[in-house]
Amino acid sequence: MEPGALIEMFGDVCEEINRAVNPIRGAERRARTNRPGQYAIDLVADHAALEVFYGRDLTIVSEESGVSGMPNARLTVVIDPIDGSSNASRDIPYWATSLCALDQDGPLVAMVVNHATCVVNTAVRGQGAFRDDEKLTATDVTRVENAFVALSSFPSRMLQWKQFRALGSCALALCDVAAGVFDGYLDSASVHAPWDYLGGYLICEEAGAHVIDVQERPLGISDPNARRHLVAAGTPQLLSALRSAAG
Repeated sequence: MEPGALIEMFGDVCEEINRAVNPIRGAERRARTNRPGQYAIDLVADHAALEVFYGRDLTIVSEESGVSGMPNARLTVVIDPIDGSSNASRDIPYWATSLCALDQDGPLVAMVVNHATCVVNTAVRGQGAFRDDEKLTATDVTRVENAFVALSSFPSRMLQWKQFRALGSCALALCDVAAGVFDGYLDSASVHAPWDYLGGYLICEEAGAHVIDVQERPLGISDPNARRHLVAAGTPQLLSALRSAAG
């Protein structure tokens, strides 16, 4: 499947998820399952996505349903049907579907859609990153003192950054680093799985931003058991400074 066809399919997935989840409101949207950290809407979104994927020559890795689809397919699609589920459950407008297709060379195509705002972030390896039709470029901030930083939780060491926010979606925060909304982003520990970060990772890379694992483990993987300790920034200098706060 070529990148253009993947982008079109990813768009179909996001439309189906929005169509399935958007009518669910109030207490029903906040309903939980028996699995820790999982909302009922996560399963609704996952089912909608799988309906689009099945029957295609793809291996699927989903946060909600694990590995499915065609074994040993040339392409693997890693999906978080709802990244920022707690935000979605409370109608906080910062939650997304994150998708990334990987081939033998790693991440190939990514899409991250904020369902609350309908903003679409995309990237194709070697072809740049875009927010809707606008090409993305990360910021050139090098000093922590000038940096506007996104956090996943409080780090082991607070730095004198200009301002910080903790908004509850790794995928969207990475896209906002790519777009220059944030100058950097960091985790406090190895807490994020590939479905959380892969879409935003490729979008950052294509926008000129830098994303690493603090322990220098590879990021372009689809292993559902992997967890990574992320730091991202628009410049190598800021990346190095933020890494010291990440632990």
